[in-house]
Amino acid sequence: MFSVRPAVADDVTGVRAVAVAAYEVYVPRIGRPPAPMTADYAQAVREGRVWVAVENGEPVGFAVLVPQPDHLLLENVAVSPGTQGRGIGTRLLALAEDHARRQGVSEVRLYTNEAMTENLAYYARRGYVETHRAEQDGFRRVFFRKAVTP
Repeated sequence: MFSVRPAVADDVTGVRAVAVAAYEVYVPRIGRPPAPMTADYAQAVREGRVWVAVENGEPVGFAVLVPQPDHLLLENVAVSPGTQGRGIGTRLLALAEDHARRQGVSEVRLYTNEAMTENLAYYARRGYVETHRAEQDGFRRVFFRKAVTP
């Protein structure tokens, strides 16, 4: 069984490992490491933006939440491939939605790479609506939003 809590400095190495494991399958599709594989998780943890799913003392998933004036940006959500399909990603999405409500904003926004076709279907099944597609930071991204009610 896993639990979810704010990440601490000791989690950074595990969070990076989850990101690499979760995203390395996309390197051949994109032609380079996706942004989450090179993100500065130490800085994000210091800023209190990372929540980690932990099982047996080890990170198995995480979410990076970035408050914005009118929405909550779910900058990244990842689950270790060996633990996918057990509700960890769903729990992390629910956490983001709960944070948006507490922040007093009406939606969660996120984006994913166009080449990550599994994610496109995953978010749609969970009530996220595609808003647009654009090139950003050299990546072809698909943007989503989900309305949350207080």
